[in-house]
Parts: sequence; C-alpha cells; structure tokens
Amino acid sequence: MSLKRSNAIDIIHNRFDIDFPVNTPDKVKISGFYGENVFHDEAMKKYLSESAYFSVKAAIQSGTNLTKEVANSVAEAMKNWAMDKGATHYAHWFQPLTGKTAEKHDSFFTITADGKAIEEFGGEQLVQQEPDGSSFPGGGLRSTFEARGYTSWDPSSPAFIIEVGNGKTLCIPTIFVTYSGESLDYKLPLLKSVAYLENAALEVCKIFDESIERTHATLGWEQEYFLVDESFLIARPDLMITGRTLLGRQSHKGQQLEDHYFGSIPERVLNYMRDLETECHKLGIPVRTRHNEVGPGQYELAPMYEEVNIAIDHNQLLMDIMERVAKRHKLAVLLHEKPFNGVNGSGKHNNWSIATNTGKNLLSPGKNPGKDLKFLTFFVNTIRAVKEHADLLRASVASASNDFRLGANEAPPAIISVYVGKALTEVLHFIAEGKESDKTMVKEVLSLLKKSPNLELDNTDRNRTSPFAFTGNKFEIRMVGSSMNCSAPMTIMNTIVGNQLTEFKKELDLLTSKGESMDTAILSILRKYINESLPILFEGDGYSEEWQKEAEKRGLSNTPNTPDALKVYKMDKTSELFQKTGIFSEIELEAHYTVMVENYNLKLEIEARVLSDLCKSYVLPACYKYQTGIAENIYTLKQLGLQEDAFRPQSNLLNEITHHINNVAEKVETLNQSVNKAVSEAEPEEEAELFCHLVKPIMAEIRESVDHLEEIVEDGLWPLAKYREMMFIR
Repeated sequence: MSLKRSNAIDIIHNRFDIDFPVNTPDKVKISGFYGENVFHDEAMKKYLSESAYFSVKAAIQSGTNLTKEVANSVAEAMKNWAMDKGATHYAHWFQPLTGKTAEKHDSFFTITADGKAIEEFGGEQLVQQEPDGSSFPGGGLRSTFEARGYTSWDPSSPAFIIEVGNGKTLCIPTIFVTYSGESLDYKLPLLKSVAYLENAALEVCKIFDESIERTHATLGWEQEYFLVDESFLIARPDLMITGRTLLGRQSHKGQQLEDHYFGSIPERVLNYMRDLETECHKLGIPVRTRHNEVGPGQYELAPMYEEVNIAIDHNQLLMDIMERVAKRHKLAVLLHEKPFNGVNGSGKHNNWSIATNTGKNLLSPGKNPGKDLKFLTFFVNTIRAVKEHADLLRASVASASNDFRLGANEAPPAIISVYVGKALTEVLHFIAEGKESDKTMVKEVLSLLKKSPNLELDNTDRNRTSPFAFTGNKFEIRMVGSSMNCSAPMTIMNTIVGNQLTEFKKELDLLTSKGESMDTAILSILRKYINESLPILFEGDGYSEEWQKEAEKRGLSNTPNTPDALKVYKMDKTSELFQKTGIFSEIELEAHYTVMVENYNLKLEIEARVLSDLCKSYVLPACYKYQTGIAENIYTLKQLGLQEDAFRPQSNLLNEITHHINNVAEKVETLNQSVNKAVSEAEPEEEAELFCHLVKPIMAEIRESVDHLEEIVEDGLWPLAKYREMMFIR
C-alpha cells in the first residue's frame, strides 16, 4: 500500500483509543447558555441606556437611521459587553462574493497622546471600516489600483463573539460596498430585497387586516455535509484543494442498502455534533435536528426558522464553525455538493415563507384554503412569480459544484416546476375553472395497531423530485447547493414575489376603482394567475424522461449547466426587474454576473490542473510499477519455456492496463492543452463555454480510465485513499 494512504489508515486506527472532548458548558440545559455570546435584546437592555435601546430597536424594526450619539452609545455598550466576556479585538464580519465570510480584526487597545494605553471603540469604528475593495471579487467594479471599499454595520443582525482557541473577537455583521457605494457582497442586495418584499407584502396584507404593521420573510435551511478523517484529506490532494474527489472508483457497498439514512449516529460523529451544537447555541444559532443522510458518511443539521437575514448570517457562521470544530475532532467537513462520484451529493434546502408581526404565517392554508382569500393571494402570487422568473431562480443556484448534483437522481432536475400536493392542486383547479372550492383540509387518521396511537396525516404527500415544493406552510427550494450562500436564492425569491405582489395590488386597485367588489376582483385576478401558471405545476416524478419531454411541450426551460443558466442575468427582462425593484443597478448586475462566471471558470481550472497533477504524480507512477511487474512475470515464464497459454491471463491484463495507461497519459496532455485554450479567451463567457463543453468531458474520460485502473492495479500499490476507506472508516 502507498505510504501516504497507509499512514492515513494507521493514524485513524490509532485514534480509536482517543477520547475527543466535547466542550459542553457547565450549564447542562441549552436554555442556560443559549445566545450567551450574542449581543441580543437582553444584553442591549443591560448595557444601553433606555433611550439608546429604543433607538436601536427602531432601527432594527423600522429601518430608521441612528444618530452619531446613539452609535457611540451602542459602540461603548458593545465594547463593554465584549470585554466583560474576555474579547480583546473587534471585526467587521461580511460576506464578499467569494461565498465565504471575511473579517478584519482590530484591537480595542490604543495609545493616548500622553502615551497611556486604553481600550477604545466608538461609533465611527462600529458603523464603518475600510477593507481592501480590490482584493475581493468585484466583477470589474474595482480596478487593482482602486483599493478603497467600505463595510457598514447591519443593525438588523446582532453582533456576536467568536471564540478561536483562547482568543475572543467581537464580530459585527456588515455590508460591503465600493468607494462609490456599489454592492461587493451578498448581504446588501439581500437586505434590499427583504425591505422590498416587506413593503409589498404589507400593502397586500392590509387589504385583509389593517392591524398588521409589518411582514417579514422567514427561512429554515437544512445543511447537508460529509465527514471524513482529516488524514484522508491530507492524503487526497483533490479533496484538500477542490473539496471533491476528482478520481475514485465507487465502493462495492455504497448507499444501495439504504442502511445509513436515519441510522445510528457513530459515537465519534455524535461527539462532533454535540460539540458543534454547543458552539452554535452559544452564538444563538437555533440548530435543533441532526441525523444521518443517505450517503455513507453524510449528515444533516437543521435549525428552527428565523427571519431570512439572520438565518443566512447564521448559516454562513455555521459553515465556519463546522470546519473549526471538526479540526478539534481530527475530522474534515466536506461541504462540496458532490464530493464522491456515484454517491448522493449534498444540498441545502431553503424553506421560505412570509410571516406578519402578529405571528401569522401567510402561507398557512388553514382548514379551508379554498375560502381563505388571504392565503390564496400569497400562495398563488408566489407560484406565478416562480412561473414568470423560473430561469432566474434556476440561475441563483448555478455553480460549478452544483452542476454535479442538479439533474441527477438525488436532487431536483434543472427544470423548475412547482409541487403543491393533491389537495391544493384540486383547490387551484376549482378556482381556475370558476368554481367554488369547498375543499376542507381535514387531516386523515391512520390506525396501525391497537396498542399504538393513531397517526395524524398531513394533507398531502411530499415530492423529493420537485425543485420547488409546497410543504404544508412554506415553499421548499430543494436545489440550493450545500456550499452556497443562501442569500443568492433568497434575494431572488424576495424580489420576484415582492414584484408579483406589487403587480397584483395594481391590478386589484384598477378593478375595484371600476366598481368591482374586493372579493370578486381578487378571485378574478387569482383565476387568471392560476391559468397562466398551470404549465409549471407538476405532481409527478421530476427525474423521469417523460417529464423532460412533457416540460419541453409546456415551454419550460431545462438548463443543466451553469454557463447556460447564468445567461438569464444578461436578459433585458432581468435588468428591468432589478432596476425597477431597486435591488441591483445595471452596473451592479453586470458585476455580479461577471463574478459568477469567473468563479465557475476558476474552479474548473483549478480542478483540471489538480487532476493533471494527480495523474502524473500519483496514478501513472503506481500503474507503471504494476505494469512492469506483470511484464517481468510474463518474461520469466517465457524464459522457463512455458507456452503462451500458461500466461495468457497475464498478457490480457498487461494489454488492458497498458491501454488505460496510454489513454490517461494522452488525455492528460489533451486536458492541459484544452485548459490553456480556455484561459486564453479574452471573454469570461467564452472561457466558461470551453470549460463546460471541452474541458469537463475530457476530465470525465480521464476519470473513467483511472477508475478502471484502480480496479485492476494491486491494492498495495494504489496511491490514493479509496472510497470504501474514506466513507466507512470513521
């Protein structure tokens, strides 16, 4: 066995006697330490004056500006709170277009004019900081020599303390903009879309209930991930650099028996989960659910629902914490959408809804949805928004890594359809036909055994093949990738639904101004919307070939790759939508599009070059050794005077391995030439097309030959950790 692979396995076996600690607080109950590292409402009341406290609350709830005096008071309170907890530094915590979070640490410590050391943190430091705006993806908004960028405090998301080792840092959620104010991050467009949706939804809500004062989008994400021992990460350069295995033959036992899903969580993994959950709870991240996922070594973590901005901040923070905690347990977290070929990839289902300040979920159907005009209004308008902007929603989840997952029999296809369930489909058809629906959502009861309590069934089944499914009181966007910032699809959802509600209100006002009654006008508009949205409604198997053919007949797009999906950002319809709603200016939209294309190109370039190195430095040398051994065996048998029949199996094996070796060597050279051709393109779009349609197929061909070689070459010579080892040794 190769040295690196052998060493990795030996190290892991020696870990089995190690008791990895779980950093559980002294207080056993989660409620005893939940949010202790968050500058939340209770902390603000303790450290702020009453007037400053109410000013901050008004800024959070109503978006009012804070005065300089209040900002100074908040800064002083944050500093005192953070220092009382042992923090020595502060950082503006932001989300550039890298997909990761970023932070620049500064100390509270400063020197006065008379040479004394003091701790200082004022309103200016709280509100604004200046990182290098040219060192992050900007899509041409910033030239290399134009370095100035600003981070600005987001009061709607609470500050928190990050503990790394013995160090503690006060982190302040911020937006990130250029010197001239254009967006350089995910958060600013998200916040704009949140405000836009809130205003649009409130206008519609007041038709039904004047007492409603505020609406807000909610999000519950489901984070899927793989865990492997960190030794395998070190032994696999492809995993370390790209997050996925570029080579690797499927294990004979993978997920076929479906014995991992919801199975008993391994002790080592459970210790990791407990440690992770503790860190999350201290930071106010309301994680609640943990379980094994379908793939061996795959798991899921899910929280309670929160307002969308805070939920996204928590998810971005979570992904960082996952990696840090994993290191304490000598594990590595794989957040890539497809780390193992032929094994279920990882997603991050986004469960989206709209709620009011009165606690009402506007997408809750109640017992009689056919007669609930408020529910129907928000339900139907959401469906129509998706119908009108399906391509944009698809583009929001497009990436080089998610392309390996979307369209496979494990994740929703690249055709956007909407599943609402049998009961609500019936309601919609009644309305579309101009009939009165008397469909009552009475929950059925399933009796199993006399000794067992009856099961109360939901009104509809679930459809795991639908990319956009209604699941009781929310829409589940199932196509979001596990490594993604949820801001991208959430910005699109908020924008398209907000725009749709605005159009609905305009149509409603027009009809009522002509003397039509409110209820009649609403039903008339909804009937039109339902009929227009019928092509996107689908209750069947979204993975089937029949659906692909049917979707084409219905005029629905099927965009399985990122370059094609992203083209919607260049359309006039998209530009008009974002400029009308104020989410993106024309220059910002162009920049964000450019960044997405460039990210796609860079990730595939890195993967291709890593694959080339793996073949040259790992695979081929091992294969040459095995090839030589077989040739020497044949030569020896010949020298002994044996007839050809005696070594025919060896000869056949030699021919087979030589064929694959030559194929790999030739394809690697072709790959390098193709990559060089792609990166020489002046335009990112042309480069993306070459990576998608030229480079990726060659990489797939190389993988196929190498995976054949892995099956043939003596196990002891194979240099890379195998799937059976990475997924089952833990």
